[in-house]
Amino acid sequence: MTPRDDHEPGLGLIAGLATVLLTLLGWSVTPLFIKHFATPGSPGYIDPWTSNGWRYGFSALLWGVPLVLWHLRGKLPAGLWKAALVPGVMNCLGQVGFTWAHYKIDPGLLTFGLRAQMIVVAVGAAILFPIERLVIRRAAFIAGLLMVMGGTAGTIVFDRGFGEGTTMLGVGLALWAGAFFAGYALAVRRYMAGINPMMSFAMISQYTAGAMIVIMLFAGDEHGATAARMPADQFGYMLLSSVIGIGLGHVLYYTSIAKLGVAVSTGVIQLQPFVVALLSMWWFGEVLRASQWITGGVAVAGAVLMLVVQHVVVSRRRRHELPADHVAAAAEADGDR
Repeated sequence: MTPRDDHEPGLGLIAGLATVLLTLLGWSVTPLFIKHFATPGSPGYIDPWTSNGWRYGFSALLWGVPLVLWHLRGKLPAGLWKAALVPGVMNCLGQVGFTWAHYKIDPGLLTFGLRAQMIVVAVGAAILFPIERLVIRRAAFIAGLLMVMGGTAGTIVFDRGFGEGTTMLGVGLALWAGAFFAGYALAVRRYMAGINPMMSFAMISQYTAGAMIVIMLFAGDEHGATAARMPADQFGYMLLSSVIGIGLGHVLYYTSIAKLGVAVSTGVIQLQPFVVALLSMWWFGEVLRASQWITGGVAVAGAVLMLVVQHVVVSRRRRHELPADHVAAAAEADGDR
């Protein structure tokens, strides 16, 4: 289990709160950046394939530096490339749906819709990991699962554009992204247990970036060259979104887990849809109905309830528990990619 800062608990708590709040902020503003690049008429408009290729490519470049250093120092686990393959494929498929969805629906609805990934995680974990079967049988966990299902459905049904082709495609892409991000989380837990999570993500980011760049070269406008002609400030914002959402975000998240633990850190990140929706209201004029706020709140509350039940049950079976940092790797699907 990742050690906490026991020597200076006060400083450890402050550091943990700071990093988890910075993670929440970073993963909340990144969808707004992506939406900005997805808005026709915006000075920074680029197609989704170009957005993915440049943003993930730059992040992979950043993560490639420590990856090379770890390799030179002989610290990379044997078989890391092979272990990261399945999680990498899942992450690639999720990333395609996640970014493309921004071109069809607004960020608030998208992030509330992503809570549906908790359903896939719950079912998949129960199939793959025996200890999770103890969790999914609990009445409170089932109640949380139903809250996620009903709340997510409510945010979609009560949307003003419900039934329109573009909106439904966007919702479908959001659910697609949530499903594959959930699959990514489960794959990390299954194939990369025992591997440092930062090394895991560094390697996975290389696979993801490679796939995003290939897609950009084949499907992007002018093979992705349009990004090079963006105004300098817009190009800078695109790279900044990559650093905040992908590069720095995961470092901050793992640091908060080391200080606060998995349950608290993941619970705080569940506030992301509310923060995104509020910021989207200010930035894009996206206004969710009161019924969507309520049903979205139900979905988030259900996700938190599921996390609490899981934490309690797994804590009681601590001798069978995976190390907290690798459970964290599974939880990271809640963030931006």
